[in-house]
Amino acid sequence: MIELGAVAWPPPTPLRTERLVLRQSEARDRAAFIDLFASPEVGTYVGGARPRAELERTGPAVPGRRPGFFVIDVDGAMIGMVTLDRRGPERRGHVRPEGGEVELGYMFLPEAWGHGYAGEACTAALDWLADALPDEPVVLCTQSANDRAMRLAAKLGFTEVERFEEFGAEQWFGVRSPVTPSG
Repeated sequence: MIELGAVAWPPPTPLRTERLVLRQSEARDRAAFIDLFASPEVGTYVGGARPRAELERTGPAVPGRRPGFFVIDVDGAMIGMVTLDRRGPERRGHVRPEGGEVELGYMFLPEAWGHGYAGEACTAALDWLADALPDEPVVLCTQSANDRAMRLAAKLGFTEVERFEEFGAEQWFGVRSPVTPSG
């Protein structure tokens, strides 16, 4: 979970872009969460799909209800999620010796792919975070084989720090440094 200190969570109002709403999860999102985590396409680069029956049996009534977790909504329906979490110090990949950087994560239903939603949603979440915690670097880790994620990381302004083996695949680890006002 992201520790926001004096920053209110959730944001006072949902974040809005031209096409999307970034909001807290609600009970009506449960079926979309199950579809997301049961999808073989979505699971390709994140450890595989989970069994649908297990998700239906064990999933909470309101999945994802925590600080740093945004549901991505188009026309009242969940199409994906964006997360901002602290990267655990036990994990490989850090830009601070003590770790604990904010890490951007995201997942979208396959039918939402190819429309620019991920870039739009991640930009909105990163802009909100830059206002809330202006001196905070943000990190991102993805399999280097995930071409779409690699292109999005570059588009969002992440630069490579290192590559390493984790979860049986080569991981790309990058950072998006805080923007300092020129003066």
